[in-house]
Amino acid sequence: MSWGALGKATELRQRIFFTVGLLIVYRLGTYIPVPGIDGGALRDFMEQASAGIGGILTMFTGGALGRMGIFALGIMPYISASIIIQLLSSMVPQLEQLKKEGEQGRKKINQMTRYGTVFLATFQAYGLAVSLESGGLAHDPGWFFRAAVLITLVGGTMFLMWLGEQITARGVGNGISLIIFVGIIAEVPAALAQFLASGRSGAISPVVIIGILLMMVGLVAFVVFMERALRKIHIQYPRRQVGMKVYDGGSSHLPVKVNPAGVIPAIFASSLLLLPTTIATFSGGNTGPVMSTILAYFGPGQPLYLLFFASMIIFFTYFYTLNVSFKVDDVADNLKNQNGFVPGIRPGKKTAEYLEYVVIRVLALGSGYLALVALLPEILRNQLSIPFYFGGTSVLIVVSVTMDTIQQVQSHLLAHQYEGLIEKSNLRGKKRTRKGPSRR
Repeated sequence: MSWGALGKATELRQRIFFTVGLLIVYRLGTYIPVPGIDGGALRDFMEQASAGIGGILTMFTGGALGRMGIFALGIMPYISASIIIQLLSSMVPQLEQLKKEGEQGRKKINQMTRYGTVFLATFQAYGLAVSLESGGLAHDPGWFFRAAVLITLVGGTMFLMWLGEQITARGVGNGISLIIFVGIIAEVPAALAQFLASGRSGAISPVVIIGILLMMVGLVAFVVFMERALRKIHIQYPRRQVGMKVYDGGSSHLPVKVNPAGVIPAIFASSLLLLPTTIATFSGGNTGPVMSTILAYFGPGQPLYLLFFASMIIFFTYFYTLNVSFKVDDVADNLKNQNGFVPGIRPGKKTAEYLEYVVIRVLALGSGYLALVALLPEILRNQLSIPFYFGGTSVLIVVSVTMDTIQQVQSHLLAHQYEGLIEKSNLRGKKRTRKGPSRR
């Protein structure tokens, strides 16, 4: 990967410009406000609601929620709908059959995901409109205001979903992931400036600032290492005969990632933990004694909050991996159909049991790593009173998306180099055929 090779790859350069252009459109949309909102009181309300609706949504919207822009819901409803459909497709036989129908089944599942996105976005937008009314932020409260907020926010989410699909099809990288990535990165300069300003004012000592910056670098390096970590399972293929020829058996490796579930367990766990505070925000602060007790014990930084957060991350890591991303029965059947086997293990059921044995033990390390990365910023921010502005989930997303995008760029460059070699070989072959007549 070099600048010279990038300059020669015209198609890749066009894809990059197309991706950057659509991401700029997304960033401009975050500054277009929703109609009917009192902008003067908006900032105070968002500071009070930051533990609820402003928590995980702000991270995925690039500040659009704080400004109450048309993209205030971000792409989060689409992500939630996609995860729910994936989980249902592994448990409902009808949906599982759709996944096996190829392109036609994939289109039907995508259509269901879009319908789910509209439903979730409508529910969240209505709750947000009620919260704005209860906070006194609407110029003219009522059903007309709620309808305006509902249409604007749901339309913004669907437009973002379309933008993501266009980037995936005609740009570089995964469009949905890049939209989240840009939303997180856009808030980093302001958070970093605020962090350094607090050190300049004397609120934080320079030693703590240097220590946190070094810890951030170490955390990113640790995430990169763990995301690339693999457990390779040796696979052997027997000798086979095709016609009169006998081919020797080969061997390969089945890679099992230490973290096959990606960032999905952290997103699910964060959503569950934000549910009580979000409900309290939607109700306008009129909470009963039960809800008040839950908010007191499960507030951000509390011991029960941290314990429940870690438990949910570990649970969703095992559940999502074994039911969606790495189904051991399907992997064992594919190996059996390809005449592959693990040395010393019988194909079929015994192979599935062995794979489950390996995956469960690998996930013990992967789930612990996810919980550590997600909990470390929470502990620094609340228990040690250190202003750590970057959540563990956001660090995981930024690192994963960056690695995936770089890998796709390298794949495009490699394909361009192969095309160039093929063209040169064809030209040389033509030149040889144009030489004088062959002697008899």
